[in-house]
Order: sequence, then C-alpha cells, then structure tokens
Amino acid sequence: MKFEAQLDGEVIPVEVTGGGGRYRVLLGEETLEVDARPTGGGGWSLLVGDVSTAADVMEEDGAYLVHVEGEAYAIRVEEETRYIIRTRGGGAGASGQVLRAPMPGRVVLVEVTVGQAVRPGDGLVILEAMKMENEFKATVAGTVKDIRVESGQAVNPGDVLVVVE
Repeated sequence: MKFEAQLDGEVIPVEVTGGGGRYRVLLGEETLEVDARPTGGGGWSLLVGDVSTAADVMEEDGAYLVHVEGEAYAIRVEEETRYIIRTRGGGAGASGQVLRAPMPGRVVLVEVTVGQAVRPGDGLVILEAMKMENEFKATVAGTVKDIRVESGQAVNPGDVLVVVE
C-alpha cells in the first residue's frame, strides 16, 4: 500500500508491504523492518529494526496523533492515488487547463463536448482507477478546445484527456 504522509508541512512518500504484524516500510529513501502489534485502546508495540518502543495512536480531525517516547506527532495520511488526484489531477495554465491522467485507468465518462463553455468546478471526465471512480473538474473558466479520450478508453499517467482554453 502506498501513502503520502504529511508531518510538519513536509510530504513524505510511504510504502508498506507485508502483513500479519511484520512489515517492510519504505519511508522516503529509508527502508525499515517493522514488527507492529496492537496492545489495545490505540496502543501499539513496535519493533523497528532492533529497537523496541510503544506508541499510542488516536485519530482526531482527519489526522493521526502519535505519541512515542514523550513526543507527540500529528500526521495526516492520504492514499497515494488520492494525493496524486488532489495535487496533480489537472494543471491550470496561464490561459487554460490541460487535464492529464494522474494514474493509469479507464475513462468511464466524458462529461463535456468540444466547444462547450465550462466554469471552475464543472465536471470534465470520470476516470476509474484502482476500482474507484474519480471525477476531474475544470479549474478555469473557458471553452473545451480538445477532447482526446472517449468512454471505455484505457489511459496512462500523463496522457492528455481534455484541453480547456
């Protein structure tokens, strides 16, 4: 599972593999071997490499509050695909928007036609990726200049879907 974690304003890519309490965690450029066991009530017993520690984890206001060795951390975690969609789903240029696919997927619906006027927030394309439908919306006011996909079409990251001028 891939995530983006935000700690003190810094976004850190996180990839977790494994299961049954034994995980390999790629944290930025660092790889950690972690044995994690719940102790109840939000508590966790952790063995990170050769170091044993205890952590208390609580969810509050969309973030995880993690208490470890007298230190408290507020960490926001977002699944990688959602992060990509939110931050790179559609780029707005100085005079328009070029909507590019942020990940591989399948076009479910093209919501606009060439020549159609759109406003910020109007739906452009619905893309299915990882069994989830994601709607991409206009970020600028303008006219749909080009549509480069159709319903049912498979797309790759970076493929241009719609151009708004």
